[in-house]
Amino acid sequence: MKADFVERVRSRVINAANGITFASVAAAIRDEAGGVAGDKDVLDALRVLGQELEGAGPLDPLLRDPDTTDVLVTGPHEVWVEGRAGLRRTEIRFANEQSVRRLAQRLAAAAGRRLDDAQPFVDAWLPGGVRMHAVLPPIAPAGTCLSLRVLRPAAHTVDALCRSGTVEAEGARLIQAIVDARLSFVVIGGTGSGKTTLLGAMLGAVPQHERIVCVEDAAELAPEHPQFVRLVARPPNIEGTGGVGVRDLVRQALRMRPDRLVVGEVRGAEVADMLTALNTGHDGSAGTLHANSPAEVPARFEALAALGGLRRSALHSQLAAAVRVILYMRRDGDLRRLAEVGVLQRVGEFVTVTPAWRPGQRLYGRALLEQSLTERGVVPPWTP
Repeated sequence: MKADFVERVRSRVINAANGITFASVAAAIRDEAGGVAGDKDVLDALRVLGQELEGAGPLDPLLRDPDTTDVLVTGPHEVWVEGRAGLRRTEIRFANEQSVRRLAQRLAAAAGRRLDDAQPFVDAWLPGGVRMHAVLPPIAPAGTCLSLRVLRPAAHTVDALCRSGTVEAEGARLIQAIVDARLSFVVIGGTGSGKTTLLGAMLGAVPQHERIVCVEDAAELAPEHPQFVRLVARPPNIEGTGGVGVRDLVRQALRMRPDRLVVGEVRGAEVADMLTALNTGHDGSAGTLHANSPAEVPARFEALAALGGLRRSALHSQLAAAVRVILYMRRDGDLRRLAEVGVLQRVGEFVTVTPAWRPGQRLYGRALLEQSLTERGVVPPWTP
C-alpha cells in the first residue's frame, strides 16, 4: 500500500464539506486514484479509512474476543491485550502516532467527550460496556496512550462459580446462607478480582419474589432474576451538561420500592446516600468496593464518606448498622476466588472487620457470623 496515496485520500475526506462517510471515502479514492492507482492500493485505502470511520478500528477484533478484558495501546507498534492467558503483546500495528490519536479522539467523541490539546485526557464509557481512558502528548511524552476495559455482563450462578473453582463447596453454602438471611454485604477486592461476578451470582440467588433495584456506573450486572431493575449513570455531554451521577440514582432507587438496594461499585460520595438507604430497612442490600484486604474496608469507607461530607464518627455509626458481612475476592494468576469472609464489628466508636471464614479454616469471627445467621432463622452451613 502506498502511504502517500492513503494520506491524500484521508486529507480529502477530512476536508469534505459533507463530513466523513463511506460515500465520501469512495469519492475521494476515485478522485485521487485518477485511473492510476492499482486495485490493491484502492482496497487498502478502503480498509484503512474504513477502520477510522467505525468501531475501534484495528482494535475491534480484540474487543470482540470473549476472553479479552483489557486492550492497551502505548504506541503505534505497542498494542497489548489481557485475557485468560494474561497480558501479551499483539501483532496489531498502527500506521503512526497520528493514527492512534485520531482513534482516541473519535472514541472520545462517540462517548460525548472532548479530547484535544486543551483537554488532553479523558475517562468515558463507550457503547457496549467498554470503559475508555486516553492521554495525549505532551502529558504522555512517548505518544497517545489508549486503554480500553471490556465489561462483560456478570450472569454467573453460584453453581457455575463452584464448577470454575471461584468458590469452594462450603463457601457456596455460606454465601447462600448470607443471601437467605438477608444480611447486607459488600464484596471487596482489587481490579479484575471477580467482585462483580460474585455479586451477580449472589443476586441471582435472591428469592424471585423480591425486587432488586441496582444502581451502576456502567451496566455490568446481569443476574438471572425476574425482578432485577437497573439504573445506569450518564456522564456529561461534550458541553459538560446532562450528567446523571450514581448519587442521584441512589436517591431515585429508593422511590422504586426496592426489597434490596444494590450499588454496583461504591467509589465516591454516593457512599453517604447508600449507607443512609441501607439504614432504612433494606436488609440484604449489597455493593462492591475496591480494597486490598478486609482490614482496609473501614478506612476505604472513611475516605469515600469524606467526599460526601460525612464525618468519621457518623460514618462508623452508619456502617455498623448498615453492613454486616464483607466478602473478599482475590486474584491468583488466572484464578479468581473467594478468599475470606469477615464480619463488621463495632469496637468502641469504630468499626473493624473480624475474619470469620477462609477456605478450610474456621476463624475466631465465626461465632459472630453464626449469631447473625441464626438470628435470621438460617442454619450456618457448617452445622452438622
